[in-house]
Amino acid sequence: MTPAAFDSLAALLKTKSGLAIGPDKLYLLKTRLAPILKQENLASLTALADRLRVPGHDTLARTVVEAMTTNESFFFRDDKPFAHFRAQALPSLHAARPPGAKLRIWSAASSSGQEAYSLAMILAECGARLSGRTMEILGTDIARDQLARAREGRYTQFEVQRGLPIQLLMKYFTKDETGWRVTDTIRALATFREWNLLGDLRPLGSFDVVFCRNVLIYFDQPTKTRVLEAIARQMPADGVLYLGGAETVLGITDRFVPLAGQYGVYGLAGDAAAAQRLAS
Repeated sequence: MTPAAFDSLAALLKTKSGLAIGPDKLYLLKTRLAPILKQENLASLTALADRLRVPGHDTLARTVVEAMTTNESFFFRDDKPFAHFRAQALPSLHAARPPGAKLRIWSAASSSGQEAYSLAMILAECGARLSGRTMEILGTDIARDQLARAREGRYTQFEVQRGLPIQLLMKYFTKDETGWRVTDTIRALATFREWNLLGDLRPLGSFDVVFCRNVLIYFDQPTKTRVLEAIARQMPADGVLYLGGAETVLGITDRFVPLAGQYGVYGLAGDAAAAQRLAS
């Protein structure tokens, strides 16, 4: 692969998705894009880059971006954020909102839907405590095939064995000849929409809780700052942000602060009372 071809593919990925690829990630290009080379009958990544330089290959460009940005997902990944959401964030936000006010939760970069459905199962389990409050979960991603999988809510035996407690599998999934499907009740709690984190987030509305986990690690620092500050503008003063274990806001933005004693949980700067409730 020529340096010019690498630079061309890296620039495409940065512009379309925010993904920052350095020369040390050449192996990822080779691994993720090999099926596309075969499908397009192209001999090399250089040939792929050459084709993408020619106008009129928007569909191929989208396919490349989706192949590089589709990330692994599984139910209740790293359970601590879900435990905090269930035990602290959800009760605190419910108590702070007037009756009838909707609570909105965003699963950003939702991939094939496991995170959004994990949150939906928590809402279902906490239903009695929420006193009939309307809840909404929105999952967004740029990968259309992953969004289609999420909407369908079908998972293999291997996928449901990763992080999903057996009691929840039996309660909220049905078995068929192809694997397991999320029940209609749980699927009704989550909707999925194509959206790019680099785009204008305002049409999505405001969110009380945002899960944006294991996404920022793929961005350079200016892009991380841009995305986090855009997310902050879509949250109320007492909103809660969950990031992945390898991610932080420190040195990136002053719009969020870590919650004391919590791991990967952040509140908006300036709301000390909400931060105390969520950290305790």
